[in-house]
Amino acid sequence: MPGGGRPGVKFLVSNSSLASELPFPEVGDYASLMQSLTYCILIHDAETKDILWANQAACDMLGFSLDELRPLKAPDMSSADPKFRRSIGVHWLQDAVDHGMSRIEWMYKSKTGREFLSEAIAVSVELRQRPVIMVQFRDIEKEELLKSDLQRTEGRLQAFLRHMAEGILVVDQDSVISYASVAGGEQLGTDADQLIGTALLGLCTAPSKLVLQKALANPHPEGSPVSLRLEIARPDGTTAWFGASCQYIALEHDLTGTLVLLHDISDQVAAEKQHRRDLEHLNYLGRYNAMGDMAMAIAHELGQPLAAATNFIEGAARRLRNPETSMHDLEYGLDNAKKQISRANQIVSSLRAFVVQLEQSEQIVDLNDIVEDCLYFIMLRARQHDTEIQVVKGNVPIWIRCEKVLTGQVILNLCHNAIDEMSGWPPKERHVTITTYATADSGVFRVADRGKGLAHIPDGRIFDGAFTSKSAGSGIGLALSHRIITRQQGRLWAEENESRGASFTFELPLAVVDDTDDGQAT
Repeated sequence: MPGGGRPGVKFLVSNSSLASELPFPEVGDYASLMQSLTYCILIHDAETKDILWANQAACDMLGFSLDELRPLKAPDMSSADPKFRRSIGVHWLQDAVDHGMSRIEWMYKSKTGREFLSEAIAVSVELRQRPVIMVQFRDIEKEELLKSDLQRTEGRLQAFLRHMAEGILVVDQDSVISYASVAGGEQLGTDADQLIGTALLGLCTAPSKLVLQKALANPHPEGSPVSLRLEIARPDGTTAWFGASCQYIALEHDLTGTLVLLHDISDQVAAEKQHRRDLEHLNYLGRYNAMGDMAMAIAHELGQPLAAATNFIEGAARRLRNPETSMHDLEYGLDNAKKQISRANQIVSSLRAFVVQLEQSEQIVDLNDIVEDCLYFIMLRARQHDTEIQVVKGNVPIWIRCEKVLTGQVILNLCHNAIDEMSGWPPKERHVTITTYATADSGVFRVADRGKGLAHIPDGRIFDGAFTSKSAGSGIGLALSHRIITRQQGRLWAEENESRGASFTFELPLAVVDDTDDGQAT
């Protein structure tokens, strides 16, 4: 039974009954009512299936006049497609006769040859003169095209969601999941259907619960998406890190909640942890190198006062064995020994202060102060190599944010390299200049020597740790210095001087200074 009819249902229309039961409209008005319908109406003879009458809407839709329509058969006004052959049309109309009503989708053809799909309903009606079939139909081609487009779009969207690596969840204010994409289930290690009704908060680790609760606390349709990181437990007992974007949505009361997009960042988090371990190791190397440099300098510097103190004490001891030694001679020897020991103590105190600073983290500090702290040790190395040091720095602080001790280690390394470079030149030519200054957005440190320059160094390899000009050098000093500066959002570079030698320069971003707080940086 095409379209599914209603068995035993027939419509009986009698002019006399209409006239007696309905005071308005008049019987003659029913033709006018039929003509005013926007639905197309065809009246077929129930026995022969011939067209008896059509309203104006049907004539307009098909492009025929009523007189032209009456002799037409199904092939004359239907598509040539076998699905719409005459026998099927006749069966549909007969089905309405047998069961009262029958529905079908029929491809009509107009007088101009245009074919259009229609939804057609055939109803059996018992008129006084004869039984007829009233066919009501309307053009649904645009609707079908729209439906087809929607189905195609939905299919594409479903395919897109199936192949999308990012998981999609919709949760309410209590974090209960009302929708989960296939990828969302895969991300969380389960089927998407099993996530429905589950509280996302219950899957998060304790720290991540607080983060998610805060994101869900104040839903607002026009708010910007909130980005966060969540550590979520999977059914197999493992945990994974996810980057999440939360956005409140309200789709005409059909879908309301917070849209959560998830993508697995476990590898990224693991890499960041490894990077932090690498930075900790970098800090260790910086401290280790700093201590090594200081130990060598201090060992050399302590040798002189301790040797002198030993000589004075030994001299005093010899004089004590001589009965004729005056008290003045003894006091002279002991006083000088005390002075030398005091000098050694000052050197040790300087080293102790430096070691204490090794544990300090990033802070805002005057670049000139870092240079000043390093000058003592720079001068030690300079005296060892009989090198003149010139320092050019202004009286205005150059506030930068950095790790003070590691930055100081870079200054020491660059200055020691410059001094070591000058040690191979005649004493009168051993000259190193240290300069600090500020640009619009950076604090700059530069050390320049008058050595042989950079021409002998392979291009691009000066900071890669693979090159050193020292016979006993490892080459890691410049590489380490480069990493220390660049990881603080700075830049370190080397260049030839115009006259002779090379300059090594680094710059670090300036920090903001609060002028209302006695010049303290903030």
